Amino acid sequence: MSLVNFRDSAFLSDPEGLRIRPGVLYRSAQPYPAADEAVVAQLRSCDIRTIVDLRDPRETRPADWVAAEEAGIAVVAAPVNPATDALTARMATMTTAADLGEFYVLLAESAPAAVTAAVEAAARPGAVLLHCAAGKDRTGLLTALLLDLLGVPAERIVADYARTADALPEIFANLAERHRTALNAQGPTRVTDSDGRHLTIPAPLLEAPAEAMSVFLARVHTHHGGAAAFLPACGVPAATLGAFLAKAAVAAA
Repeated sequence: MSLVNFRDSAFLSDPEGLRIRPGVLYRSAQPYPAADEAVVAQLRSCDIRTIVDLRDPRETRPADWVAAEEAGIAVVAAPVNPATDALTARMATMTTAADLGEFYVLLAESAPAAVTAAVEAAARPGAVLLHCAAGKDRTGLLTALLLDLLGVPAERIVADYARTADALPEIFANLAERHRTALNAQGPTRVTDSDGRHLTIPAPLLEAPAEAMSVFLARVHTHHGGAAAFLPACGVPAATLGAFLAKAAVAAA
């Protein structure tokens, strides 16, 4: 089964090809039920040589990317899922799309090592695929930071993020089957985590609202000076940023 929510981030964010080279930065949801020959063919057709898995280890299964690794495609684990008091508090009070955008900021700020590992992987030769479970939240914020680094306008980054809404029914059906959770149930969606705790998923997390990404980008610029300043603050070396820009940026005429 081919990857769901799979696309080249240059498609919507820079259709004129002015800032990011096509065929460099891809995004998707997690493989379901696991990578197979169809997924490997999909990756190879795009020259994807590196996969960045942003999921927490508790979300993964050993077989998820075996077929890809056997085909010579590198898989880099960069889990963006820190359990901090600030994130827990934000989850408990999240009701709006703007709240979700603020949550993305906290999530990125709380995972500097994962952000650094993801950018280092994205700077490797060949195309890179970023993914989490849905290919929306963690994938969305990492993709947004890389596109912002390349100078893609905020409204284009938002459009790329919001495109995930089209795939959410299939994504949630897959997640519900995998985790035996009724993600499309009426009312607050409740799940049980690996520690047996009952959690409620806030409604904005079940959507891909454009406002969430707009708020995230605005806050990154207001509080951190944009991706060009935020990524080094996370620990991304200047040489890594240079390598990614050399690979992904469109050369000035």
